Amino acid sequence: MTRFALAALAVTVLLLLALPPFVGLSIQNALTKMLIASLFAAAFNLLAGQAGLLSFGHAAYFGIGAIATLQLMRAIEDGSAALPTPLLPLAGLAAGLVVGAIAGYFATKRAGVYFSLVTLAIAELLHSLAPHWEGVFGGEAGLSSMRMPWAGISFGSALEVYYVTLGWVVVCLLLLWAYTRTPFGRLTLALRENEQRVRFLGYDTHTTKVVVFAISAALSGAAGGLLAVANETANYSLFSIHMSAQVVLHTFVGGAGFFFGPVIGASLLTLFSVFVSEATRSWLLYQGILFVLVMLFAPRGIGGVIDIHLRHWRRLEWGSLVPAYALSLVSACCIGMAVIFVVEATGILLSDHYAALRRSSGSAPPLTLFGQSWDPTSLMTWAVPLMLVVIGAVLLPPARRQVRAAWDRILERAAVETQPLHPTSLQPAR
Repeated sequence: MTRFALAALAVTVLLLLALPPFVGLSIQNALTKMLIASLFAAAFNLLAGQAGLLSFGHAAYFGIGAIATLQLMRAIEDGSAALPTPLLPLAGLAAGLVVGAIAGYFATKRAGVYFSLVTLAIAELLHSLAPHWEGVFGGEAGLSSMRMPWAGISFGSALEVYYVTLGWVVVCLLLLWAYTRTPFGRLTLALRENEQRVRFLGYDTHTTKVVVFAISAALSGAAGGLLAVANETANYSLFSIHMSAQVVLHTFVGGAGFFFGPVIGASLLTLFSVFVSEATRSWLLYQGILFVLVMLFAPRGIGGVIDIHLRHWRRLEWGSLVPAYALSLVSACCIGMAVIFVVEATGILLSDHYAALRRSSGSAPPLTLFGQSWDPTSLMTWAVPLMLVVIGAVLLPPARRQVRAAWDRILERAAVETQPLHPTSLQPAR
């Protein structure tokens, strides 16, 4: 990790420590959700990004962790158990570890798409079972409980819950980082690169995969436990395919090949869903478009883009890159504004409210968008997004050529600098 990355990480942690007391309740809750999603994505990336085992049902262990934590909270509330509130996610971690070890034993007997389908089947099994097993999962209503005070702290405010979550996330991420530096962590990467070769070296690959699966499930359960502590309630929806798809989205948008990539992806998309959903009901469409664009233009994710810039920091030609990036940004903004205009205008025109206005007035009334009134029957209204698309489409090819040319020079220089000297090059000239 470079000094710049360490400095950026230290600044981020300091901001997360110092900023929350000065922001509102909604932002504190959003930051708590962001931290929980980050831990879940990092745990999932241990399995998918480092071991190369893509799970389509990792929400199973996230939900098990939440349910186990709530069962413990109910026992503490009844007086039949005692545990400090900050340690409650230990129940989720333990439950995720046990269930993950059992499920991983069977799932890792298969590889590739068959492994993914088995993990999906396990999650769907729990999703179907949970509404009917009231004693464990609380039925369709789910479980609920209250956080108990400890050491003079009531844990009744969102800020106190936030700091508990922050502490758990920082510790778990440090443990994950330490894991990647161990010999077993290197073995995990070897599994992803060439499992057959690892087997030829004498390692039991099935046992190794079960251990990795269990560790990933345990940390996912800890994330679910944090969610249970924060919300004081959970139900069977945590086992849904939506939750499993969400962590996949977070991981690959952030970048599965970069340690902090899933954290970046989970943070950005969680804050995106919290704040953009308040402005428009089409936020899921925009999230899908964002995912498609990242996969098309940055397949290694946002973290991969950051990583390649950090690795070639001293070779970057800022005189060429800044104008190219600025031109790309202008092109993206033009096309993005056109898409937003069309999506929001279409949403208004197809809404029940607008249909009622059209029936009452007998014509198509103007629609209000971005603080302006637009006539939907006027060609000038739709000429605006068309013009923006044309501008963006004209600027995009030269921007891509400039970026590609600059990076070709950077990577060529890096290849020359890292190429070992040939012995003949060391002989004196004749």
